[in-house]
Amino acid sequence: MILEAAMLQVKPGLAGQFEQSFKEASVLIASIEGYLGHELQHCLEDDHKYLLLVKWRNLEDHTVGFRESGQYQEWKALLHHYYSPFPVVEHFARINLE
Repeated sequence: MILEAAMLQVKPGLAGQFEQSFKEASVLIASIEGYLGHELQHCLEDDHKYLLLVKWRNLEDHTVGFRESGQYQEWKALLHHYYSPFPVVEHFARINLE
């Protein structure tokens, strides 16, 4: 499993609209092969900051399967105009600590 993480900085005054648009967009990402789940966290110290975490079966399910899909084009249209600056997206693999 791969964990995608993105810190989302939403433009001032748009947090409520962003959250509603994100609910709409959630069905798009959930329809992609290899998607395992996602969550959106709201920062307690900064009202305009969110953390997006998405679990993928493998890296390519995100970078190819999602980003090259029609659903991603709809995702972009719903969400990308809320961000300033545009977020850095990173991928993480779990380290076995046993």
